[in-house]
Formats: sequence, C-alpha cells, structure tokens
Amino acid sequence: MIANMDAASLITAAQNGVQYGYGLIWFVLLLSVPLYLVQEVSGRIGIATGKGLAEILRENMGKKVASIAAFPMAIIDFVSYAAEYTGIAVGMEFVGISPLVSVPTAYFLHLLLVYKRQYMRVEKYLIIGSIFMILIYVMAAAFRGYDPYSSPFLFSTSRSFIFLAAANIGAVVMPFMLFYQASATAEKRIKSLKLMRVETLIGALVSESLMVAIEVASTGLNSANFQNTVLIARSLSSLAGPYSPLIFGLALVLSGFIALVIISLGSAWGVTEALGIGRRNWFKVYLAESIPAAILPLISQSLINLILNLMVFEVLALVFPIILMGLIISNRKIMRNYASSKKGMIVYWVVVSLIISGGFLALIY
Repeated sequence: MIANMDAASLITAAQNGVQYGYGLIWFVLLLSVPLYLVQEVSGRIGIATGKGLAEILRENMGKKVASIAAFPMAIIDFVSYAAEYTGIAVGMEFVGISPLVSVPTAYFLHLLLVYKRQYMRVEKYLIIGSIFMILIYVMAAAFRGYDPYSSPFLFSTSRSFIFLAAANIGAVVMPFMLFYQASATAEKRIKSLKLMRVETLIGALVSESLMVAIEVASTGLNSANFQNTVLIARSLSSLAGPYSPLIFGLALVLSGFIALVIISLGSAWGVTEALGIGRRNWFKVYLAESIPAAILPLISQSLINLILNLMVFEVLALVFPIILMGLIISNRKIMRNYASSKKGMIVYWVVVSLIISGGFLALIY
C-alpha cells in the first residue's frame, strides 16, 4: 500500500499544492475509500482462492479474457515504470546528479534486489524503506508548516482542475494493484480476512495522509517554476529552508524505488498468470517492460509534465480488469463465503463508475 505513494503520486500531490494550495486535500482523503475498496476486494480473491486475479480469470473465463485484462495493464505498467524512473531522475537532479547516471543506477540496484529473491524477503526491505519514507514526508510537511487559515476544500469545473483531479485518481488507484494484492496475498498464504482488511485500511489511510503532507509541503511554490528542478529547489529553500530540496529529492528517489519493486511484481504476475506459465516466470516479462521504460525519462524534455499525463491514462487502463474483478467477487461458486453481498456490489459498482468517469471526463473536457 505504501508503494501507492510512489514518485508519480508525489509529483501529483506536489502539483496539487502548487496549483490549488490546500484545496484538494478533501479529494485526496476521499480517494482513500476507493483505494481501500479495490485493494480489499483483490485481497479477498487471494484469500478465497489462494490464486492471483489473472489466474482466476483464466480458469473461469478463459485464457483470451485473462490476457485481454492483463496485457493492457502490463502496457500501462510500462508507463508506470517510466514514471518511477522519471521520479528518481527528478529526485537525483535535486542534488545535481544527471538522469544518465541516476536511472541506470536505479535499474541495476532494483535488479539486484528482486532477482531470484523470495517475495517475503524482498518485502522486509520494502517495509524498512517505507518507514523511512514516511518520516521523510512528515519532515517535508513540518519544514513547510501548516496554514490554519487556508481552506482544504475547493471545487471547480475548470479544465485544469478536472485534469488534476483525474491525475490524482490515476496516482491513487493504479492498474497493477488489482493483480498485485491478490497475488501477494496468495503468495504469503494469508487466511485471515480481518488481518488483510486491517492491513489494507492502515495502508490506505497512511498513503493518502502522505499525499496530503506533500500537498501541504508544496503549497506556495511558484507554478511557473515547477517544470524545472533547479527552480523548484530554489523555491523550496525559500519556503522551508536549505534542507527541504534534499528531503523532497530523497522522498522522490525512495518512493520511486519502492514502487519499482511492487509494480514489477504486480504487472509481471498478472501477465504470467494470464498466460498460465506461473508467477515464477515473472522476471522475463519484467525485463521486456522495464528496459524501454528506463530509456523514456532519458529522452524526455519535460519530466514532470510527462508524469502528470501518464497518471490520467492510468485510470483508463483500469476499465476492463476492474469490471471483471467485480464479476469475480459476486460469483459464489468461485468466492464461496467470501463473495460480496448485494449491498456490497452496489457500493463497488458506484465507486468503479466514479473512478472510470473521472478518467474519461479528463480526456474529453
């Protein structure tokens, strides 16, 4: 769940503060509801079946349907890889390190961590990094300070507001989550529904609180300067002291790196399960996606604009798999006692409709 607060989410949350101050805090906190709901449903599939979502789709709806659900997600997760590498590149630029050095370094460190390591072992490293990252975000907000007179509620029908709201949805509810949570729950052999729900709720609240912390920390930055890391660093220094650019950069690098590990597993698990070749072959799929993704930030002229546009398209990749997941959790033959009730399904479809509508609205507005 902490991987949800990745480099792309951090940049999006910072853009919230730059454009609207505290005005989107209400929306960010509200997104903890669909975030929890989607993850809880996916985790319940893992508990009920002991299998990943794509594997269940393949067994019950056929290989073709599972592939249609998983492959668009894998394509968009290529975009997610690119966003994480872009966030790492931006973070390292705060301390004067070129993307030509930072991106290849992050790539090979990531390979070193995940290749031929068991999931539970990798997760221990991620938990340590997550705790450190939480402290960094809290420090960033503390250095900036909170303005009690600024309103945390703003709503507008302007094009920029709708676009940024959709980017926030894409930054919070990501396609890989649907596949990752079910597979990870099955991989860890979790049987306690209560434990999974508590763990998921804590993760949702913490990750969205961190989004708020970054929005607070970024309020007051000059929007004209937000496309240039040197100008961002100067603005941060004037607002929150000389160490704030370093803290912000560290947060970007660490959040991007943690998300790389999670997304690589979630995306590749989904594809290998859909093809019926097993989760253990995920590394081959990862290599095919991640190498070109690492190249993209090296050739981009506007890293931050690249991230914001990618987040809107994340929402569209959710459409087919999130609908199929709804059909799975309502099927008592598959889910047994873990199937959703009629009221639960009404809530699910309402939330899903709102998520999808946000993405399409941003495209056509």
